Amino acid sequence: MILYPLIELLDGRCVSLFRGRTNEPHIWHVDPVEKAKSFAKSGAEWLQITDFDAMSGDERNADLVREIIRTVGIPVQLGGGFRSLQRIAEWIDHGVGRVVVGTLALHQPEIVKEAAKLFPDQVVLAVDVFEGLVVSDAWQHKSAFTPSAFLKAFDDDPFAAIIVTDIDADIGDAEDSIALVTQLASEAKPLVIARGLSRTLDDLSRLKYVPFVSGALVGRALFDGSIVLEDALDLVKPESERRAQFIHDDL
Repeated sequence: MILYPLIELLDGRCVSLFRGRTNEPHIWHVDPVEKAKSFAKSGAEWLQITDFDAMSGDERNADLVREIIRTVGIPVQLGGGFRSLQRIAEWIDHGVGRVVVGTLALHQPEIVKEAAKLFPDQVVLAVDVFEGLVVSDAWQHKSAFTPSAFLKAFDDDPFAAIIVTDIDADIGDAEDSIALVTQLASEAKPLVIARGLSRTLDDLSRLKYVPFVSGALVGRALFDGSIVLEDALDLVKPESERRAQFIHDDL
């Protein structure tokens, strides 16, 4: 399983939001570029950046994101504000490894389908779920789609992965969220990346054994110290690799 350290940006700062509320951010007083580099230095294979300002069309973080892409040394998966095929193409030209689309897939699915075909293995579908339905526009608008029905509409499209976020996980029972991810991972053709379910190493241990879950996004827990990245990366290694490392260390 691949662990994706998550940097969420608002007004040039690293933040964590409660249920997507941009008016109540928890601000982390760290430099985003240096934080990204520290994740790479610790051994992360990928980095996810979510640009909350871009979701409203504000480009204030664009230069910062480009700097991270240029300097971090690992591929970047970028979400936030992808509302056109042109914008998707522009950021791929800027060197982003993958773009994450959610709202666009709800409002203009034909554009997302075209993007997935034009940029195979570089488009990730975001499925954000609140109270059993898919939501859009930074989690502000609830659609009429169940997550299963939403996924089915994209059955034949070559996405690199699907990110599943259960927004209820911020306040609800983790067991219900695990059940949702398990169900959707069994239904989706691309592999699933789980978001919002990795607050502790125990959470990651459980996710690791959910079939068809290929990765986990971890944000707040890396910033507040609940999870140490090096420990998490060791935990999610394939068992054969961990066993080989153990034998090597013992010699």
